[in-house]
Amino acid sequence: MKILVTYATKNGSTTDVAQAIASRLSDHNCSVDIQAAREVRNLKGFDCLVVGAPIYSGRWLSAAHRILKQLSKLGPEQSPAVAIFTLGPRSNESPENWLVPQAQFDRALGKHPSLIPVSKALFGGADPPKKSPRRDIRDWDAIRSWADELAKIFGCIERK
Repeated sequence: MKILVTYATKNGSTTDVAQAIASRLSDHNCSVDIQAAREVRNLKGFDCLVVGAPIYSGRWLSAAHRILKQLSKLGPEQSPAVAIFTLGPRSNESPENWLVPQAQFDRALGKHPSLIPVSKALFGGADPPKKSPRRDIRDWDAIRSWADELAKIFGCIERK
């Protein structure tokens, strides 16, 4: 099982999450490549794909959309299983903080109606590194747990 973890990022927070997911998949004996979405030229040869990008100023980054457009050009026999994640809110003050980013994520995925992900996840995000004070509500346990579930879905480890 060959997996590509690809991501778009504005300030590096999504890179960190993509690296954590790739590392966790590797821990489960998955064969994983990781690349920034802007560097991906060919999706052929991958059995599974994990795509991530933040919601930034209300939109999903264009490099991630480009990956999903590439997917739509592959025939059904060449299309990998796809899991998608996004980073959204940077404040955990109330459950409502998650509603707008979820709607924005759903709207972004709605631009690719033929895409049916095997899994999708919305995680908390982080402010740019130079912002002070910096908010960071990325839940590393939730991220690792999602990667564990992907390893099962992708067939790297057996379900119990």
